[in-house]
Amino acid sequence: MTSRRVPTAIGVLAVLGAVLLATPAVGAAAVAPAAGTAPAQPAPPPPPNPGDDELDQSRRTVQERAGEVGRLTGRLAELDAEVEKLQFAVAARNEEALAARDTADAAGREADAAAARAFSARQATEEAGRAVDEARTRLDAFVGDVYTHGLDLGPLGLLSRATDPQDLVDRARLTDALSEDQAAVLERLQQARIAQANADSLARAAQEEADRRREAAEQASAAAERELDAAAAAADAQQARLDAVRAERAQVQGRLDAAENADAGLRAQRQRFEAWRAEQERLRAAAEERARAEARARVQREERSRARESQQDGPSPAPAPRRSGSAAIETVIDRATAQLGVIYAWGGGNSRGPTRGIRDGGVADEHGDYRKVGFDCSGLMQYAFAGVGVDLPRYSGNQANSGELVPIDEMRRGDMLSWAEDGRTHHIAMYLGDGMMIEAPYSGARVRITPVRYDGLNKVTRMF
Repeated sequence: MTSRRVPTAIGVLAVLGAVLLATPAVGAAAVAPAAGTAPAQPAPPPPPNPGDDELDQSRRTVQERAGEVGRLTGRLAELDAEVEKLQFAVAARNEEALAARDTADAAGREADAAAARAFSARQATEEAGRAVDEARTRLDAFVGDVYTHGLDLGPLGLLSRATDPQDLVDRARLTDALSEDQAAVLERLQQARIAQANADSLARAAQEEADRRREAAEQASAAAERELDAAAAAADAQQARLDAVRAERAQVQGRLDAAENADAGLRAQRQRFEAWRAEQERLRAAAEERARAEARARVQREERSRARESQQDGPSPAPAPRRSGSAAIETVIDRATAQLGVIYAWGGGNSRGPTRGIRDGGVADEHGDYRKVGFDCSGLMQYAFAGVGVDLPRYSGNQANSGELVPIDEMRRGDMLSWAEDGRTHHIAMYLGDGMMIEAPYSGARVRITPVRYDGLNKVTRMF
């Protein structure tokens, strides 16, 4: 009987027992007699099985890449909005520049028109001044002549003093003007000259104002052009940043795609491995069932034969005679194999078969072993060896010391394997060969065939 006072070791056994799921199906040589059987075909190698750490790291890589892509996508949205804003600013500055150029052009045309008007006013003023000066000169000459010679308004006087026909006409006109009001005529001439001078002054002022407006408009146009250039440069710089981030996102997206493909590949490998493992488990279970049926049949035949040979009366058959040799080994293995799938029950099992378990005050009670009919590890060994007349003690530690101790590296089919912790044996099983063993492992499990666990393996006991 295995002690239930070592829950840590039992937990280790539970974990190590799971190794069976990753093990190819047990060949016929591992569960059937070695003699007279065809060699088992080697099982195909399992497909790659990515570890949980590798899958977790792959998933984290995908998540990190996705997070980076998301961050860059958000950054791109910000840059896109900024680029659009800057493009609108460029368009606005362009409109302002066009308006400033139009204003400058209009101011230039207005200044040119003002210059033309000023030029015309200056010409008119100059002509008016010359006319007044000429009239004043003639008037002064006429007045002087009159003053010197006296005024002769008769026809002979006019003709005799005129220097040319125009002078004659002018003298005639002057005579008429003087007859009306010589002072008034001169006053009007002077007023006309003043009016022309004022018009010229206004024209010059208008030209100066137009020139100032043209200069201001040209300066505003130049400033608008500079603002347009600055806005366009800012938009180009922002576009460059956008292009750089877009290129970076494309690279990260590529890495994300690669990580997702790698992750999908790993998970596909895991799925293929799980499918392979399920198939191997199915084949193993089928092989165990066949082995169990064959072993039970052999055990039943042997028991019937032994009962006939003993010819003894009584409610229960007599103990089997002690035997040895390869046939005895196969009988022991057959009896153990016939119990594959029987539930574990702490304290359960004896030389006649499975029995109800007992309370241990701990883990076994939590699993209800005392209500189950089955085997614990030492009970299974006791039943298996009873078929060849070997009466083993009940405690696994005593069973381990019941026969010849051999080196671990010399174990062979039919040997008992035992594990110890702090010098105390806590588990025992039977070696089947090819690195496999049969055991009743722990509460909640069933009798099974599994690879040998070398961690903690303490003794190898040979009974024959």
